[in-house]
Formats: sequence, structure tokens, C-alpha cells
Amino acid sequence: MKYKYLILGGLVLLGITGLLAACGTATSTPCPTCPTPPPAPTLAPCPTAAPCPTCPTCPEPEVKDVPNEALWAGSGHADKTAMAFNDWNDTETKTVPATCAKCHSTTGYQDFLGADGSEAGKVDADAPIGTVVECAACHNSATQTLSSVTFPSGIEITGLGGEARCMNCHQGRASKVQVDAQIEKFAVTDFDIVVAPITDAQGNTSNFGFLNIHYFAAAATLYGNEVKGGYEYADKLYDAKHDHVAGYDTCIGCHDSHSLEVKVDECAVCHTDVASVEDLKNVREVSSLMDYDGDGDTEEGMFYEIQGLQEILYAQMQVYAKEKTGVGLVYDVAAYPYFFADADGDGVPDQNAEGASVRFTTWTVRLLKAAFNYQVSLKDPGAFAHGNKYIVQLLHDSIEDLGGDVSALVRDDAGHFAGNTMPFRDWDADGEVPYRCVKCHTAGGLPEFMKNGGTTVVSSNGTTLTTGVGAMEPSNGFQCTTCHDPAGEWPARYTVASVVFPSGKTVSYGGKDADGKFVADDANLCLLCHQGRESTASVNAALAGKDLDTVDSKISFKNIHYFAAGATIFGTEVKGAYEYDGKTYAGVNLHGPNDEAPINKCTDCHDVHKLEPKLESCAVCHGDSALEDIRYSTDTTDWDGDGDVTEGVAGEIATLSEALYAQIQAYASTTAQVGIVYDPATYPYFLLDADGDGKADVNDKGAFVGFNAFTPRLLKAAFNYQYSQKDPGAFVHNPMYVIQFLIDSIEDLGGDITGYTRP
Repeated sequence: MKYKYLILGGLVLLGITGLLAACGTATSTPCPTCPTPPPAPTLAPCPTAAPCPTCPTCPEPEVKDVPNEALWAGSGHADKTAMAFNDWNDTETKTVPATCAKCHSTTGYQDFLGADGSEAGKVDADAPIGTVVECAACHNSATQTLSSVTFPSGIEITGLGGEARCMNCHQGRASKVQVDAQIEKFAVTDFDIVVAPITDAQGNTSNFGFLNIHYFAAAATLYGNEVKGGYEYADKLYDAKHDHVAGYDTCIGCHDSHSLEVKVDECAVCHTDVASVEDLKNVREVSSLMDYDGDGDTEEGMFYEIQGLQEILYAQMQVYAKEKTGVGLVYDVAAYPYFFADADGDGVPDQNAEGASVRFTTWTVRLLKAAFNYQVSLKDPGAFAHGNKYIVQLLHDSIEDLGGDVSALVRDDAGHFAGNTMPFRDWDADGEVPYRCVKCHTAGGLPEFMKNGGTTVVSSNGTTLTTGVGAMEPSNGFQCTTCHDPAGEWPARYTVASVVFPSGKTVSYGGKDADGKFVADDANLCLLCHQGRESTASVNAALAGKDLDTVDSKISFKNIHYFAAGATIFGTEVKGAYEYDGKTYAGVNLHGPNDEAPINKCTDCHDVHKLEPKLESCAVCHGDSALEDIRYSTDTTDWDGDGDVTEGVAGEIATLSEALYAQIQAYASTTAQVGIVYDPATYPYFLLDADGDGKADVNDKGAFVGFNAFTPRLLKAAFNYQYSQKDPGAFVHNPMYVIQFLIDSIEDLGGDITGYTRP
């Protein structure tokens, strides 16, 4: 096609050239003179348009009924006079800094959420002054889908509802992470060294100073060790989120989301003496019955328990500061930076030349941690409700770390409610409690177990399985609804007619009626967990077909598990311990003074919430004797053969347990030809001692090595030894049963039982 264009172009050019040539010849005819064109007509001017009418002033949009406006208007979020919204009015820029804008302006919060089109999760610019927390702060497209919150520790809490809006601000601005980061920055290893300023390569000087959690960090208190808002000390366990009860375990579950007021009338449903917010200070749940501050008052509310610990910690901080740094310390809750120097010891802050209070600067690592926790406890005024156990633990540990006397203080709750202990915290890293453990180690496991008709059975390979319950998230101890049926006549407990034990045997504290049917009893609830996880049946199943004295690396230790009190009480009726063939064993221990009113049930002997023994009941027959010193009044049998017939039955059992352990070690050394040691706190409890030094061997990673040279005979004895250790109340629950299986275990291993008396 391009060639065709070239040809046409050439022809046109030739034509033009020829035309020019013709016009330029002498013989050509001259062009005629063109006529002058007529002048252009004059156009009429455009008509002048009429002036535009003045637009009327548009009226402000009128919304007659803004939902919840009156409630919001009386809240702290709407207080235009509050320092929280006016602290920057006199600054040069007249703006709220980006570091503060998220929580101190509507514009900043929208910026943080990305509701203004910016990147979510950070504030991009300073915000204008003059706003409070307005409707648009919480009601926008971004908050509609907000379901997670990241805390200063960097930990993200997911799966949230409307409470996420609150938690973005009410989380504090520092945590254990920031405290540890400052300690690392200054490379401090000795807690008792006063730290001097440091200068970086650019010449910037940094001081080792106080770190502030900031105000109203309610979410950090509520979630406890899950977000690590307080300074948590190494090798200590802390409460997780305070779940309270369903429906009242979030910000908006307990507070009106517009007025911010506590729903006191709803609190009063359970806390019958509550009629005002002030009354909440007097509340303590049945899961909080300890004397945490050591003042002897277990009736005062948790607010006052925490207050008592705060006073003890503050006094200890002042003593420590003076002794370790030589400078006194005083605290002012209303003046930044809160901690001030008191060099002259007059109890008030020192003043500089300008009359300003002198900040405290001679910090040590220990003092810094304690001061941070002290501030955490004070800056959440509702901490006594949000997460009182967590605060108690932080204060207790801070006092202890500064060298204070904590002997009269209490840190942990009764076992069922001790959310800071391994029975409830062992699965935090995994994020769920496996189905085998949920029944007894979560708040919701037991109700789910009963609801689904779950039962405990022994499988063909000898392992114990719990059916009817799936995996659950870790709990912060039990809740009221773990034992009390919310669908029944509150606070009635769940009805349990009978309980199946790991051996497959079924019993009931209520016995049977005339028709042979089991009768329900409240104490059966206890048996559902306090039954152990193994039995004679599961041990036999695991050892079937094996030679009694042949080492078999496939034999693994069988663990009765902890606090199998129910199995001990019922003895041979449920065969919780390993019972040897050809031997007879004691049945249920009726204990009490007569058959009509025996004191043998869990609920007869223990406070159902504190779990402590009812010593006043024991004293009816046993006087003021300590439980460990009690033996049946007419009993003078020397069960352990040590010649002492006055020691308590606990002493008799202790001697036999020691003898069995010695026999286990002797048998392992001669028959298995390898040493064995026992550690009650280290799974799998029986550990290898190949070099015979009496200490557990460790692998190349420094971990203890489990014993792996069991024979069937050794496993049976080890199982019974563990049983005697893991039911610390066995000497009360059924001492004759325990003495029987201890003596039989010693005998089966070839030990000399001369001098022992078997019941």
C-alpha cells in the first residue's frame, strides 16, 4: 500500500509543477483582477442577561431523633471541656499530634481505621482540635467490619464484635514488651545497678526512665496475660481473660455503649447487694475468696483487696528506692511523670529553682518494673471488675521482686478458679485444649460432656478416651456455669445420677433406689473429673501378652493423672489403682461416725468453692489435731513397721511410699539394668538415670530423658507410686486401700515386706 501512495504523490506534484510553469510563461493570459469583497455586516450586540436571582440560604438538615444522642451527650466521650480533648489547644500547631489523635479526636480515629480512605492501622497525620468522640467515630463503614485489635505488645485479639471499637483505645500505650525493650536497650543485667543515661552514635541522649501504661487501659486488664499489658515476671503464670459469665465478658456487655455507664441493674441479678456503681467495689465472686492483701478480711470487695496490695507495694517501692538508690520516691497520681524525687525524705516532691516538682530519675530495673505495675493498677479505675486476679498477681509479684514480705499475702485462687495455673494455661501456645482434656480443664467442657452424654472408656490399646466433647479454647479457670445449670432453677447444679470411671465401673454417691437405679447426688459432679484417667483395666490392656520381667521399649508410663480422689474413695469398686491378682482390696471408705450420716462425700468434707477441708467437721471427732496427725482413735496398728503407732496415717503411707520408690530404683538397676529417678513436676515423671548419679539424664537440648526401660512389673509399681503421690489427700480419702496397693507393689518387685501389716 505504501507504494501506491508514492505514485499518487508524484502525479500530484507533477500537476502542480505544470500549472506553475503555465502561469509563468510570457504568452500566458494575465489573471483577472478580483473584485473587492463587500464589508462584513455589523452584528447586533448580544442582549444583556437578567441578573441571577439570589439563592436562598439552605436550611441545616434537620434530624429530629438522633438515636442515643441524649445518652452520648452525658458521657465522657462527648465532654468538650475535658482535658482529653483540649490538651493541645494552646500548642503552636493547634492540632492533636498523630501519636495521640487516634483516641483524642474523631478525625484521628477515622484516620486510624482507614474510614477516611487512608491506610488502616495507623494515623497518617495530626488531627484538628475541637472534636470529641462523635457518632462518626464509631459509626462508619470501617467499624462495621472491625473484628480484631492489636495491643501495644503486638498481640492481636481476633474474633471480636462491637467491643473492638472500644478496645482500640482502651488498651494502654505500653506493655511488658516496651519495658523489656528499654531494659535491653540499656543492656542492664544487674537489677540493683542505678542506670545512667546513654548516648547513641548520633549524639542523642536517652534516659532510663518510667514508662506509662496511660489511662483507662481496661481492655489490657480484662485480657490479662493474653495481651501482656502488665509487667509479667519470668517463671510466673498469670490469669488470662476474665470471662466472668456469658454476655457480661465484653466492654459493651457491661457498659452502655453510648452513656458508658455500667449496667448496674443487670449486675444486681447475681450480685444482690448492688444498687449503685459504688456498691460494685464491695463485690467478690465465689471464685475470689482468698485474703489477697493479708489483712484478715475476706468479706471486703475485690476493690479493697487490690487497694491493700497497692498500699503495700507503694511502701515497698519507697523503702527500696531509698535503700538502693539513696533517693526517696513519691507518687502523684495527677501530675506527670507521676514519680518524683524526695531526697530530703519529707514525703513530698522536691522542687527545682522554678518551683516545679523534680522527677525521679535514679531508676533500677527492679524499681522500673514495679512502678509500671503500680501505675497499671491505678490507671484503670475499674480494674477490680475487669481483671482483678491479674492485677492481684502483678502487685503481689512486684512486692516480692522488691524484696517485700509476701508470706501473709495470697496470689493464687482455689484450684477450680486458678486461671493462672498449668491446669488451665498448659495449652495457651496451641490455642486449644484437646478433646481428651477439655472435660476437666475448661469452663465449658464439663457441661458439654454431660449435654452430649459423654462417657469415659478404655480403648483396646489401653488408652483412656473421653467422648462427647471436642477441642475448646483455653479457659481462665471454671465459671459458675461449669457446675450450676443455667437452664435449671438457678443456682441448682447439674443433675448427675451416676459416673463411669476409667475402669468402666459405674458408681454414684447417691447409691441405688429400691428399683436398683442410681440416685443423683451433687457430689457426683466432683467425680466426673476427680476420677483419674487410668486404672487396673487400662494398665492390663497395655501389658497384655508381655513377660513380667522383660524390658520392652514399647511400654510407656501410664499416669493416673492428678487428684484422683474419687477413685481413692471408692477403692476396689472402681479399681483406680493397679490391683494385683489374688489380692483383695478395700471398697468405698464410709469414714464418718455412723452409717446413717457418713462423712465421705466430696461436699461433706470440702468447701465447694474454696475447696479447703471443713476442719470444723473433722474437729467433732478429731479435736484440734492437724489432718496429717490423725489416725483412727482405736487404731494402734503399725502399718509401716517403723515402731511408731502414734503417728498419723499420713506418716504410715509416707514411709511405705518411700520404701516403694527405693524398691523401684533397686529393681530398675538389677532387672532393667538402668537407673530411674522420679520428678513429680516433670512429665513423664519417671526419668532415665543411665549413669547412676541419682539425677535425671538430659539430652543434647538440655531436656530430661524419659525412662524407657520398663518391664510390666516395673510399670505396675510405678503406676501405684504415682497414684500415691498425685492424690495428696489419699491418707484421708481411703488410707487402707492405699496401704494395700503400696505393700503389694513392694512385694511384687521382690521387696521385703516383713514388719509391714497389710490391712
